[in-house]
Amino acid sequence: MPNDAIFTESGESLRYLRMLSRQFPSVEAAATEIIRLQAYLNLPKGTEHFMSDLHGEHEAFLHILNNASGAIKEKVDALYANSLSSKERAVLATLIYYTDAKLKEIREETPAAEMDEWYKITLNRLIEICRLVASKYTRAQVRDALPKGYEQIIDELLHTGYDALNKEQYYENILATIIDIGRADEFIIAICAAIKRLVVDRLHIVGDIFDRGLRPDIIMDSLMAHHRVDIQWGNHDILWMGAGAGSRTCIANVLNNCITYNNLEVIETGYGISLRPLALFASERYGKTDLTCFMPRTAEGGRYNPRDLEQTARMHKAIAIILFKLEGQTIRRNPSFRMEHRLLLDKIDYDTGRIMIDGKEYQLRDWDFPTVDRADPYRLTEEEAEVMSQLRFSFQQSEKLQRHIKFLYSKGGMYLCCNQNLLFHGCIPMEEDGSFTSFDVDGRTLSGKAFIDYTETLARQGYYARPDSPERQKGKDFLWFLWCGSSSPLFGRGKMATFERLLIGDKALCEEGKNPYYRHNNEEETCLKILAEFGLSGEYSHIVNGHVPVISKDGENPVKANGRLIVIDGGFCRAYQPKTGIAGYTLVYNSHGIRITSHEPFAGVADAIRYNKDILSTSVIFETRESRIKIADTDDGARIREEIAGLRQLLAAYRRGTIKEYHGGE
Repeated sequence: MPNDAIFTESGESLRYLRMLSRQFPSVEAAATEIIRLQAYLNLPKGTEHFMSDLHGEHEAFLHILNNASGAIKEKVDALYANSLSSKERAVLATLIYYTDAKLKEIREETPAAEMDEWYKITLNRLIEICRLVASKYTRAQVRDALPKGYEQIIDELLHTGYDALNKEQYYENILATIIDIGRADEFIIAICAAIKRLVVDRLHIVGDIFDRGLRPDIIMDSLMAHHRVDIQWGNHDILWMGAGAGSRTCIANVLNNCITYNNLEVIETGYGISLRPLALFASERYGKTDLTCFMPRTAEGGRYNPRDLEQTARMHKAIAIILFKLEGQTIRRNPSFRMEHRLLLDKIDYDTGRIMIDGKEYQLRDWDFPTVDRADPYRLTEEEAEVMSQLRFSFQQSEKLQRHIKFLYSKGGMYLCCNQNLLFHGCIPMEEDGSFTSFDVDGRTLSGKAFIDYTETLARQGYYARPDSPERQKGKDFLWFLWCGSSSPLFGRGKMATFERLLIGDKALCEEGKNPYYRHNNEEETCLKILAEFGLSGEYSHIVNGHVPVISKDGENPVKANGRLIVIDGGFCRAYQPKTGIAGYTLVYNSHGIRITSHEPFAGVADAIRYNKDILSTSVIFETRESRIKIADTDDGARIREEIAGLRQLLAAYRRGTIKEYHGGE
């Protein structure tokens, strides 16, 4: 019990206690909550699931989300390894992952006379699995996780054993009635949803949901439906956030990326944004120009209409030139970005097609740009300005896109400190000597955490500041800087070499270079310094990083700096998989410790359902605790202890007479 001397008759403490008394209006209520919370602290910590660099690969993402990086299959195997064949266990796991589709298939392939027995067996097995994954939660938490309308009956089935005295027939009758009245499918769906909900307590997305893959919007819909998720912004996410905020420069970059990978589905189908204005403009102004440099990348083995590819290339050329112009305008507006070296349109000799970059002359592969004014190359033509005006309107009026952007702002940030781990996507900008890079911003010199905090403030300003205000424009420009600025903590490279890749192709010139962080982060001393900068220390503190793929096929280890750094970008995106040799890493942190899992390429949802194919995954446990981690050891535990301290103060205030109990009707 706290010392009574801490209580005062006035001030913030008394106001706080009066507010708390509205929620716990009596000695009994406060005491009961203290008992509940104190017991809760001794439960095992919930499982955290980390994923990164999803890049629109929605099918692979949904599968790994459904199987919790193999955790659900482990539970199935733990219960049934000795009683079911591997095929039967695979079918059961697939039923949990893709419940609706697998149920439909089973109904079609199972004789009607055998379905009741299948339902009975399956319901019993699923209840056992659900009971196992629910074992480290309170009963109230489990009820909250159960789908509404089914919680009472499922709760009954979960929390009393079938061998309970006098209740065996009672439970058998519950299952028999569920089957008899035709509700077995609904109960299976509800129990499978509860299993997936309970097996992971918290999902961390360490950046780059967007670009390259077909449907990042489907990933975003799934994240919005998740019970507990946080997002550390990646540079591709921040680009879409800038586009949603109405930045023309960001919109042009988004379209350039989508067209480069021949992925207009996310724009037109996913977000309902019409590209007709760009298509008409491109046909008119670039219809007779060379398109060789602007042909979109196509998937191996895909079938494409040559006319469609040619039209896409025209659109690509049109938006690329608009992009170079808008980026030039943004750079000129913001000398503090120190990106003058990326002003390239005015360095072209339009008679010979030669360009001078970093003191060396190169021959362009294409310099037929009919909309570029040699005297003012960064000025948009009236037609280009109109196209961008229409596109900006469409981006800002897309209800689905705006929902997703607001979700990214509400659930996201530049970094997260969670349970002694520091999560961020890109880098902490550093100098060659390993010191944090200093930035002069608004009359202050910032580095390390202070600079990262500043970048998040400006990123939010770009969306939430008053429309048409200087603050809004500054924030929108900064969102673009975070996408590709040479000192951006989300980009971490020297330059975004879009111009060089499209128009020159010189391999050395296209090298973007990496921030010194990516050399120093292999050193434990550097990682400890970064952790300390963010207020973290101790034997079990780590950095969880994404952004730069780990080249697994060359033997690169995702665990670096003597275990202080874990890089979980392993090639989720199909475009990276030939380079990395795998299809991504994920991380699981449960009450026993941390394990990292590598995944093989995903064959697709159809194969997963039809043939019960899981993603082939390999897990490595690299840190195991001597004793199980309890909620008391987590950030949630620290918050709960604060709640308990407040409740103890309230309890003492009731007993002292400082706060009056409320029993209703007074």
